[in-house]
Amino acid sequence: MEVQEAITIMRALADGVNPETRETCANDSVYRNPQVVKALNRAVAALLSQQERDRNKPTSAGNYWSHAEDEQVCQELRKGIDFHQIAKTHNRTVGSIVARLIKLGKISAGNSGQLFPPDAGRTRNQPPSPPAATNSGSNSQSG
Repeated sequence: MEVQEAITIMRALADGVNPETRETCANDSVYRNPQVVKALNRAVAALLSQQERDRNKPTSAGNYWSHAEDEQVCQELRKGIDFHQIAKTHNRTVGSIVARLIKLGKISAGNSGQLFPPDAGRTRNQPPSPPAATNSGSNSQSG
């Protein structure tokens, strides 16, 4: 069943109408219960929201990354191209671009300074944030 068909059926039920015959349901029908009507309307809203997200999803979202695309994204990063522009160029979300660059080791997930200018988001009187801790993997001990 397609999403649009499910929406049509649930809207009819929420309106107290049999979706197949278009006849009004009896007053004692479960589809006339206010809680059921609210639940059906909430389900319709959720399906409409999902439909809108799917409609606005970039065309390459969810597709595998090719080696050539990885190289191009890395090259665009080195050129200083904005993440939004890179995402638009590749028909992907900004989040997927950032995640891919982290996976490729080109940027660090724990160091926002690599993603944004050092003063981004700070007010004039606010002290700078301490550098992000890095996990080097070594267990050095003083002694």
